[in-house]
Amino acid sequence: MPIARDQQIPLVDRLSELSGGSYSPDVRRKYFISGPQWAYAYEGHALFHAPTREPVPFEEVIRALGEIGIPCWATHDTDVIPTNDLMTDRQTEIVARIGAALKSNGVRCSMVTCETFHHPVFAASSAAEAPEVREYSARRLSNVVDIGHELGANFAVYWPGTLGYMIQGAIDETQTLRWFADGINAACERDIIVAKERGRDTLKHCLEAKPFEPVSQIILPTSDAMLAFISSGLLTHPEMVGLNPEYLHELMWGAACRAALARAMLCGKLWHFDINDGYPLKHDVDLGVGLVNPLDWLNVLILLRSHNYEGPFNLDFKPPRTTSNHGVFKISFPTAVDRFITLWEIAGEAIDDPVIKQATDALKAGGGASGADSADDIFAANRELLSLHELIAHRLFQILIGQHKGRIFG
Repeated sequence: MPIARDQQIPLVDRLSELSGGSYSPDVRRKYFISGPQWAYAYEGHALFHAPTREPVPFEEVIRALGEIGIPCWATHDTDVIPTNDLMTDRQTEIVARIGAALKSNGVRCSMVTCETFHHPVFAASSAAEAPEVREYSARRLSNVVDIGHELGANFAVYWPGTLGYMIQGAIDETQTLRWFADGINAACERDIIVAKERGRDTLKHCLEAKPFEPVSQIILPTSDAMLAFISSGLLTHPEMVGLNPEYLHELMWGAACRAALARAMLCGKLWHFDINDGYPLKHDVDLGVGLVNPLDWLNVLILLRSHNYEGPFNLDFKPPRTTSNHGVFKISFPTAVDRFITLWEIAGEAIDDPVIKQATDALKAGGGASGADSADDIFAANRELLSLHELIAHRLFQILIGQHKGRIFG
C-alpha cells in the first residue's frame, strides 16, 4: 500500500525511534564534535546532480545543532556571507547575527574556513599568476581570521582545492607553492595582530589535503605533502600551521588513514580532524562516519585515544541526496554523532581489553633471542608469537560486534 505524503515523516520518525541506540543531547555535548554549516545545508547538488533539498539558513542549522546536542558549529566564510558582502558593513551585521544565534542555542563556533575554490575568481587557484588574485586571496584569508576571532573560534582550516592545474606545464609549481605560502603568511600575520588586540590566543591554522578533485593535478595532495610544505621554510610562522586531515581524503588515494594520522602526530601537527566515510580509490562521496568502514574507524580511534588526541572531530560529510531536509535533522546528523560516540567508547574498551593487552605485551617482549647472531635463530624464537597479529585483528572484530560479550549465533 502506498505511503501517503502526510504519513511519510511520521513513519520515518517511528522507525528512527525503533532503531534505538541513540544518545541524549547532554551525552553528545561531552564530545568535541562540530557540525559544519556546509554539511547541514548541503542541498544534494554536485557535478551531475540537481539539488534535492531546500536551502537551510545558519540560524536553523545552529538551532538544530543545539537541539541535537552537537556542541560546536563551523563554517566557510561564503556559507553564511555572500561573496560581495565580505569585508563590508553587511559582513559585520551577519557575523553579529551568527554570534547571537550561537549564544541563544548554547553552541559555540570552533572553526572557520575560507572558500578559495568555488568562486570563479579562484579558477586558477588562490595562488594564481595574476597578482590581483593573490592580493584578493590574502585579504580573504586575513578576513576569515577576523571572523574567527569575532565568533570565538580556535581553529582556521584551509582546503586549497584548486591549487594545481588541468594541463601540465601551464604553471610553475615551485612558484605556485611560494605564492600559496604568501597567503598563509598573510593570515598568520593578521592573526598575531588581532589576537593581541583581543587578548586571545592565536588561531590554529590547519591545512587540509585532498588527492584529486576538483582539478586534475593537485600540488599538495596528501597530508604528507602538507607536512613537507609546512617544514619547507616558505612559512614565516610554521609553528602556527598544522594539519586538518580528512578520513576519506586519505582513503581516496589508497592510504591507511591511521598511518597518515600517526605521521602527523609524530610531527606534532595533528590539530583538527574531519570525520566521514567512503571508499578507497573513489571520488569524495562524504558519507557519515562508520557507514562503510566501521572496523577501520575503530582502529583509527584506538590510535587517537592511545595518544591522547584532544582536538575537534568535524562532521565533514554530505547527507545523501535521497535524504530529505527533515531526514537530515532526524537521521543524518544524530546518527553520525551516535556512531562516532559508540566507536569512540568501543575503542576505549579495546585499549583496556586483557586479551589484546597480553598479546601486544608478548609481541613487545619477543622470544628471548636477544644477542643472537643468526637470523634463523631470531626468527625461530619469534615465529609463534607473530600469529598474535591475526589474533589481535580478530579480537578487535569481536569487540566491534559484541562477540566478546557473548553475541554469537547458534
